[in-house]
Amino acid sequence: MSDSFVHLHLHTEYSLLDGAVKIADLMAKVNRCKMPAVAMTDHGNLYGAIDFYKQASKSGVKPIIGSEVYLAPGSMLEKKKVPGLPNAHHLTLLAKNAIGYENLVRLVSHAHLDGQYYKPRIDKEALDKFSEGIICLSGCINGEINYWIQQDQLDIAREKLREFVDIYGKDDFYLEMHDHGMDQQRQCNRQLLEFCGEFSLKPVAANDVHFLNRKDHEAHDVLICIGTGKMVLDENRMRYSPEVHFKTAREMRQLFKEVPVACDNTLEIAEKIDFNMVLDSTSSERYPEYEINTGSSRKDYFRYLCEQGLAERYGTEKAENDEELRERLDYEIGIMERMGFVSYFLITWDFIKWAKDNKIPVGPGRGSAAGSLVAYVLGITDLDPLRYGLIFERFLNPERVSPPDVDVDFCQTRRPEVIEYVRQKYGEKCVSHIITFGTLGAKSVVRDVGRVMGLSYGEADRIAKMIPNELGINLASARKKNPELKEAIANEPATEQLWEYSTFLEGLTRGVGIHAAGIVIGDCELDVHVPLTRGNENEVVTQYAMKPLTDLGMLKMDFLGLKTLTVIQDAVDLINGNESGFNISKIPIDDAKTFELLNAGETCGVFQLESGGMVALCKQFGVNKIEDIIALIALYRPGPMELIPDFIDRKKGKKKVQYLHPLLEEVSRETHGILIYQEQVQKAANVLAGYSLGDADLLRRAMGKKDPEEMAKQRTIFVEGCKKFNEIPDKQANGIFDLLEKFAGYGFNKSHSAAYGLISYQTAYLKANYPVEFMAALLSNEINNTDKISVFVEECKSMGIRVLPPDVNKSFLKFSPEDSPGEDATSIRYGLAAIKNVGATAMDLAINERVEEGAYDCVDDFARRQQSRSVNKKILESLTRAGAFDFSGEERARIFARVDSIISAASLAHKDRVSGQGSLFDEDTDYGSTANGSLDNSQVDYEPWSEDVILAAERELLGFYVTGHPLDSYRSLFSSDKYKRLSELQDLKEHKKYNFMGRIAGVEKMFTKKAGKPFAKLNFEEFTGQAEVMVWSEVFIKSTEVLQVGAVIELLAKVEIDSRSETKRLTAEKIRPISKPSENSAPKNIDKSQNSQVGSDSNYETLSKPSVLNVYFKRDVHKVSDLHMIRDILVAHPGSDSVALHFSSGEGSGVWIDAGSRYLVENSENLRSQLKGWLTE
Repeated sequence: MSDSFVHLHLHTEYSLLDGAVKIADLMAKVNRCKMPAVAMTDHGNLYGAIDFYKQASKSGVKPIIGSEVYLAPGSMLEKKKVPGLPNAHHLTLLAKNAIGYENLVRLVSHAHLDGQYYKPRIDKEALDKFSEGIICLSGCINGEINYWIQQDQLDIAREKLREFVDIYGKDDFYLEMHDHGMDQQRQCNRQLLEFCGEFSLKPVAANDVHFLNRKDHEAHDVLICIGTGKMVLDENRMRYSPEVHFKTAREMRQLFKEVPVACDNTLEIAEKIDFNMVLDSTSSERYPEYEINTGSSRKDYFRYLCEQGLAERYGTEKAENDEELRERLDYEIGIMERMGFVSYFLITWDFIKWAKDNKIPVGPGRGSAAGSLVAYVLGITDLDPLRYGLIFERFLNPERVSPPDVDVDFCQTRRPEVIEYVRQKYGEKCVSHIITFGTLGAKSVVRDVGRVMGLSYGEADRIAKMIPNELGINLASARKKNPELKEAIANEPATEQLWEYSTFLEGLTRGVGIHAAGIVIGDCELDVHVPLTRGNENEVVTQYAMKPLTDLGMLKMDFLGLKTLTVIQDAVDLINGNESGFNISKIPIDDAKTFELLNAGETCGVFQLESGGMVALCKQFGVNKIEDIIALIALYRPGPMELIPDFIDRKKGKKKVQYLHPLLEEVSRETHGILIYQEQVQKAANVLAGYSLGDADLLRRAMGKKDPEEMAKQRTIFVEGCKKFNEIPDKQANGIFDLLEKFAGYGFNKSHSAAYGLISYQTAYLKANYPVEFMAALLSNEINNTDKISVFVEECKSMGIRVLPPDVNKSFLKFSPEDSPGEDATSIRYGLAAIKNVGATAMDLAINERVEEGAYDCVDDFARRQQSRSVNKKILESLTRAGAFDFSGEERARIFARVDSIISAASLAHKDRVSGQGSLFDEDTDYGSTANGSLDNSQVDYEPWSEDVILAAERELLGFYVTGHPLDSYRSLFSSDKYKRLSELQDLKEHKKYNFMGRIAGVEKMFTKKAGKPFAKLNFEEFTGQAEVMVWSEVFIKSTEVLQVGAVIELLAKVEIDSRSETKRLTAEKIRPISKPSENSAPKNIDKSQNSQVGSDSNYETLSKPSVLNVYFKRDVHKVSDLHMIRDILVAHPGSDSVALHFSSGEGSGVWIDAGSRYLVENSENLRSQLKGWLTE
């Protein structure tokens, strides 16, 4: 045999936080070591199989796909500990051929889907069922046979060995030997060799590779600590031997010199491997076929649907006679048929049609699919590609065979329904979510390594902050870019060590997630082609990510959730509550009010146009048609931003419009001679150089990739084409090519911009024409985001729309329009489900009760009428603190003080109803409340709440202040342009300084660990939001007296990135207190009555209090008939005095219940004498 060797047991980075072998580095190492093949055997998964196969094949190395699986000691379905045995043994499986790969995929999927118990496990029944085409190695020291050898149970070891031989036969079952200098391994190896002789089996040497080079051992040890949550200095933790590196053939043969055949057998196994994976991203063979029930062929049915849709979109006459339409439709259908994508479009049409039929909002389009007429007439998109000049070849290029990519936006809340429909239609085992992999990024790896090395968080964070905040930056480039970082690495030993480990570990796969939108649909059960696993919520997920699935030719769909679609639909539903027949797809696209709103910069809540920069741009732009919105979206990005001033000047006639060439006037007239869309580059090549639109798309792609060789080839074609078709001189043609190349570098996909521009227009139209409904819908869709609610409430105020506090008698689950008596404008009532700690389920029941049985009289009535346990103490307290019972006139503090009694009384009433005893008096009792609440003040011990307490509770529970704002008297100052708004924070430039005005809502004072210097973290708020402000020692010392909760301050602060959340925060540079403006400086447009204390129209405190008659009912003494007698006596003495009943069981103080408005009495001597038996406690 050769003196070479093949590693058959190796863990790549896909053995998450355990293996440290990067696949590209592995292939380089295999080639340096002149090994013919290498195996990948990650722990229980096949995550990296496709990447491994492709890189090995590209490197001239034979790939051996395998997995070190977990073998249950008994049945994989038994999810419990077997006494005296480990939860799983290790076993090495290698795919010998295509059948073996398929069976390995099935086994690994089976383990993840059905055998998960700490680890994804299989059992011998599964091994036997899927054994064909698999080579089995007996495993490492943790293998089943080695386990029994170590237990000195050789008979059991023999029994287990025979089971493997029965499954795989002697030719494909090898006894695996490792030697890392461990006594247990050598004991097992001796016995394994005896078994080889006894059973006529072959030994095979392996090294359980976890990293490539011996010098990588320490860095790998750090990785293990990150994965296990341990510190490097911890004594009792998992450690690997430094021997588990990728040894050369010479090293392995030296290690097993007494058993050379064990190394020879690695080559024998590699020779046995005969597997060529079919990778074809252009094929549709693995796409499911759309089933036709009409008896016609798919192509005929497809054309029928297109013709039908064409007539619906354009009218029968135009559909039949318009030559441009006919040619475009026939052209697109022909290409789709020729490329084999008819089923793809039928599948897409089907689930979008189902969504629309079930009133699930679907976006008008996304990406290049909006350029397809077929997509438009099928209802896949809702944007006319001819109207907007969109190009089909940008979507599906006949010159470049690649699968179509239709991404679809659905209403965010109902998107899962569409996925479930697809799952049911094509089979639950044929549809899956798609996995994603997270990596150890530049900053995160520094923090992780620092943590396990024992560095303080502050020390590791200091180094991490030196890494520039650039997308995709790596540690090597960070070191080059930041001299301070370079100096720290050179002069600080701990930082040098941190950097060395971090550099080694950077980019390794850290964990798995689920793609936010991706769904794969198979032509059969997915685990024939793709290994599967489960997500955190038990959903089925592929083990291959997007790119490998594409390589396999699997059908992938992006089902995206877009909240704006939900907002639009909610607004439409609210509008149709007042005027039936409103349809968002039928609105005019030239509405003057909409353009006025945009030009005024009133774009808060308008899709894609609400950032601070966009607001400013809208004001300058002069929007007067929908094409302007489409251009705005394309221009407002890095790169084309530099074109904006020139674009605006040309648009407004301040600059002359010039074209690169007269022939390009038609191509770029819409954008005033400036190319901003990728499609314009395609059309320019078509018009000037005779490119087909398909070839022009190849040119656009080449320009985007900046491949020098391809660019030189395309330049020649372009220049020659310009000369041939339009007699353009070479020099001019080269100049035009250079400009097109520049434009192509930042040009935007017009199809996508047009589709999203339409959504932008729709939201702007709703805001301009139906402001209350639109803002209510916006608020309803931010129920769990109090920061957004705060911003939108402030926007409502600026629009003259009142946002009313929650009210259990007037609120619905979501925010809703409400006509306010005596006012012209409609208000918005706060939704009950938006109150923190309340929950939609309980409030839905409460609203249904109110609708069916009438309004609630008071908090007691509310509690008594709810289903048992649907409203608990926390819910009642939250509703009270949020002001939802203010209608009753009873103070919030008073209700809060007696919540326990209210809950007890409600529970008692519920038990009476269930037991058939009736309610308080009988089934007809009307639990009303008196004008002054449930009980007299003397019977409730409570402290009235200050305004600060009331406002703080509102902010906490509702996300904004309802009854006022702590800064109300400072509004005149806040309106100054001197101050930036906190709502703009994420749009402000990093490291720049800005002025803010606001209030300190919270102060956390601390000391630095090393020097013990004081610093503080502020919760800083104003009308548009709140932010975290760091106040470091120098500023802290100067501002100590000001740093008090409630202080109103002017803040000069620098914008920085929070290293933990990666969002922007403020660092204080200067703080000074602000004095309250004089009364006459308050802004004139503030209606203080709108923000007054909720009880402003309540007469609870100001009414003269009638007397209360206390009646005592002892459940262990009195009978139900006593209640009826009390009722009859009370009814016979009508008056204005309230009655309170005390129910007790003889085992405690009992509870008080207000008898309600039906039982108001005249508290006379006559009445008291008749109730004598029930008036004493």
